[in-house]
Amino acid sequence: MTNPSNATRTLPQPVAAVLSHLPAYPGSILLVTGLNLVLARQLPEDVKERLRGQRVRIQVRDAGLRFDFVWQGQQFRACQPHAQTDLTISASAHDFIRLAQRLEDPDTLFFNRRLSMEGDTELGLLVKNALDALELPVFNLAECSPPAVLERLRQRWRTGQPAHPPAH
Repeated sequence: MTNPSNATRTLPQPVAAVLSHLPAYPGSILLVTGLNLVLARQLPEDVKERLRGQRVRIQVRDAGLRFDFVWQGQQFRACQPHAQTDLTISASAHDFIRLAQRLEDPDTLFFNRRLSMEGDTELGLLVKNALDALELPVFNLAECSPPAVLERLRQRWRTGQPAHPPAH
């Protein structure tokens, strides 16, 4: 019998078909905004230097989405999709969410062929090890639900305080 947590889950085909038609660049802008808010300031200097100018792609296989970005100076910047990348990290939407929630280990996903790295694997391992060493907030999907976002906005309006999710 298969452990349900090890089962590969993918987006339903109709949802994937719609997502695969979305333009890549706006999605890359959203991704780098999140990376810059959560990650950029915490990266060690050696990792920042190694990342400088490297084209990285996050590919969400089942959604047909690709997010391209590059590290420039002190932040990530979205870039237009390009045929060549220095590093491509691929997984399903479900597996990326489980990684962000820290419910899955990247090594386990990699060895189960659910997470892959193509290109400069040395760069990929450096990034993975740097991320493992950082204290990052755990992504809670429930905090992104419309009712949760609306409640934070109401609180902000009432109190004049920031409306972002609570830190963990």
